[in-house]
Amino acid sequence: MVFFRSVNALSKLRSRLGQQSNLRDSVRWLQTQTSTDLDLRSQLKELIPEQQERLKKIKAEYGKVQLGNITVDMVLGGMRGMTGLLWETSLLDPDEGIRFRGLSIPECQKVLPGAKPGGEPLPEGLLWLLLTGKVPSKEQVDALSEELRSRAAVPDYVYDAIDALPITAHPMTQFTTGVMALQVQSEFQKAYDKGIHKSKYWEPTFEDSLSLIAQLPVVASYVYRRIFKDGKVIPVDDSLDYGANFSHLLGFDDPKMHELMRLYVTIHSDHEGGNVSAHTGHLVASALSDPYLSFAAALNGLAGPLHGLANQEVLLWIKSVVDEVGEKVTTEQLKDYVWKTLNSGKVVPGFGHGVLRKTDPRYSCQREFALKHLPDDPLFQLVSKLYEVVPPILIELGKVKNPWPNVDAHSGVLLNHFGLTEARFFTVLFGVSRSIGIGSQLIWDRALGLPLERPKSVTMESLENYCKKAASS
Repeated sequence: MVFFRSVNALSKLRSRLGQQSNLRDSVRWLQTQTSTDLDLRSQLKELIPEQQERLKKIKAEYGKVQLGNITVDMVLGGMRGMTGLLWETSLLDPDEGIRFRGLSIPECQKVLPGAKPGGEPLPEGLLWLLLTGKVPSKEQVDALSEELRSRAAVPDYVYDAIDALPITAHPMTQFTTGVMALQVQSEFQKAYDKGIHKSKYWEPTFEDSLSLIAQLPVVASYVYRRIFKDGKVIPVDDSLDYGANFSHLLGFDDPKMHELMRLYVTIHSDHEGGNVSAHTGHLVASALSDPYLSFAAALNGLAGPLHGLANQEVLLWIKSVVDEVGEKVTTEQLKDYVWKTLNSGKVVPGFGHGVLRKTDPRYSCQREFALKHLPDDPLFQLVSKLYEVVPPILIELGKVKNPWPNVDAHSGVLLNHFGLTEARFFTVLFGVSRSIGIGSQLIWDRALGLPLERPKSVTMESLENYCKKAASS
């Protein structure tokens, strides 16, 4: 464990070095929340004109400023690293990790209201933060919890649409089908058909987004219980917050599981705009597709093995280690199994990231949760050992820019500990969480009047001709 302790110590040292500047940022954000208004929509009505003017000023004064050079590698490499998208709700730094409206995950855990003192942040609080850029009070979060509960009823035809699928259909297929069925109630679609002015687009988008966020746990839990349990629907508990209610609807009422679900939904909610699900939601919405259509498209991207399906793959891989070697695996046995995986042409799931170049802060906060609530869990101990074993092997391999664990390396083990053992369902949990970030940004897309997205594409021949001409000039 020497390697792990040294990495952990280095991480803590870097955290302390950045603490003072981060604290100044936190104080700035805390001071911006001065309103006692409990209505989120009213808050947005105050904020939107100011941000509209801010965008106009940026376009007028800095519209011709170049943000960087596009290389052939970027074009051929999936546009990786290109700056080409406005995403207000979060920003991903390769070294610091994700920041939600300027706040890191540890800062969010510190300043966002929890269900109890010292508890994990309530997802409703993060939704308020993402939409307003302000840290809400507990009263504002409670009011938002109540509003989301009031929007949570799901029409029977949604269940009928899901039931039309074979029970063997992947949970994400059933979940996305439910979201598409919800689209029938879209307020944006109704308003657009009646001829709403574009300056008001954000208002029905707000209605759709909040209703979608509210209804997703109900739809997701229906899919879970249909496939894996007795099919009996559990009603919403009006005394519970969003995360705890989601856990309850699935059939898990351990207070620790409630806390885990609050943490899970919060940290999976947003990861800036360039990831597949977020970008897909934004791209489809740029055609003025309503939030339901846009989010259903995002879910289809999330269902890919290189994106949200990875959390499923991690737990299955970890269980394959246990099946072959046993729970009490030695470091040498684990090294051999990792090399066996890599030599077979596969990857070790849960390690590496397209942007991050350090341990994912979302991994770190889940590890802290495990140390607090399940330190003796055998699979958690195996995850800790993987942190010791895998990075040096990936560094030795020499082909990986980031050998450190990401968010998916840990979440499945936590869920498994509390009884949610069905790995095929994990991406649905991710989808419910991601609605908070995608929905928040979509409201701002409409408020700011962001245009139809239409990047330029090229052929290989045109690339070759351009590069030959550039080389000869």
